[in-house]
Amino acid sequence: MTTEQLITQIILTVSICMVAGLLVTRLVKLLNLPDVTAYLVAGVLVGTFCLGGVSLGGVYLGYNASVFEHETLNVVFDVICDVALGFIAFAIGSEFRWSSLKKTGKEATVIGILQAVAATVLVDAALIGTHFLLLHVTGKDILPLPAAVLLGAIASATAPAATLMVVRQYKAKGPLTSLLLPIVALDDAVGLVLFAVSAGIAKAMITSQVSLVSIVLEPLIEIVASLLLGAIIGFILSYAENLFHSNSNRLSLSIAFVFVTVAASLLHFEIGGVHIGFSSLLTCMMMGTVFCNFCSCSEEMMERTDKWTKPIFILFFVISGAELDLSVFLQPIFVLIGVIYILFRSLGKYFGARGSSMLMRSEPNVQKYLGITLLPQAGVALGMVTTVCADASLASVSNTVRFVVLFAVLIYEVFGPMMTKWALTKAGDITAKPEGKTARRHNTHHHAHKA
Repeated sequence: MTTEQLITQIILTVSICMVAGLLVTRLVKLLNLPDVTAYLVAGVLVGTFCLGGVSLGGVYLGYNASVFEHETLNVVFDVICDVALGFIAFAIGSEFRWSSLKKTGKEATVIGILQAVAATVLVDAALIGTHFLLLHVTGKDILPLPAAVLLGAIASATAPAATLMVVRQYKAKGPLTSLLLPIVALDDAVGLVLFAVSAGIAKAMITSQVSLVSIVLEPLIEIVASLLLGAIIGFILSYAENLFHSNSNRLSLSIAFVFVTVAASLLHFEIGGVHIGFSSLLTCMMMGTVFCNFCSCSEEMMERTDKWTKPIFILFFVISGAELDLSVFLQPIFVLIGVIYILFRSLGKYFGARGSSMLMRSEPNVQKYLGITLLPQAGVALGMVTTVCADASLASVSNTVRFVVLFAVLIYEVFGPMMTKWALTKAGDITAKPEGKTARRHNTHHHAHKA
């Protein structure tokens, strides 16, 4: 591609993704489905298997996976996704206000840890059993034990993006919502530890070498370093906001700091053979937490930031939909393993959340519906898959892990937001608009039109 074609492809793809995402929301509104589902469906429509496969003058009329392997195009869309996740984590961090944590902090922590561990244990047990069954029936090692162990850890992750978008769209508010966002945030930290430990075990199975540094030390350092970096940047932002009195300047500063935090969290280095890295989600969450607790104007700035980030979130979800690989359906054995993964992960999330919330004596609706809201899975899980694929010592199992998780994410991304909305509605955290209010709005528009 020439430079002109690259620029044209980027601008055209971004605009098509935005327009497609907005148009499909009009269709799914008729089915009373969340906007997140519309964005993901729009992504499939503009992806490689539909519009992304059509070209005009050397430029594709959508998101074509093969074209976006080009370094420049890939970097542009990676930046969009990283920034979107940064703002999502920043927004979730604002839910950790001290006044709320005093009420739900212990409850959210216990439930967050136990439900993640429950999902990992159930998926590990089911897939290890599947390994031996397939080995006995076929005589082939179709699902290697290291792959089963890795998939169990990946099962712990929940998608913060889809959950946050559903909560925002329907202005969900109540006991379930107040617990849900902190638990989803905690999932990232718990998932990091479980994944690092499982990756170390998987490597030991393959190479017969055990490294306590990679299994225990590095994940703990990553979590502590991420929280520390986020806290420092959060304090600086809280102080810097007081230097400005214009809301537009304060908004610009908040946005700039999220960009800075995302960039800083992508840094990694080694000290004495120990790898030091950061979690972008954890770092941005911590920055949001410190900011909302120490800055007097944080609540207003968060509301303004939410409005500014809407186009970025649309792009993020449409691109996520476009990157869903439908070819996984051509691999029946991976579909079978994927179905087992989905079934036991869902059971782990549901009963893990139900059991732990009963232990903490949460409200009845929290006990009944929390597990369902934790089913969506996407970004964090795909990030773990990328780590597996990039590790040469795990090359023998990377394809198995990738296909199974891609299939699961495809299912969870389509149905997860719908189930989250249903659960929040049943729990009473989403309430329908009063008919009188809707009628008044209609009459207002009608009179304005007549005038």
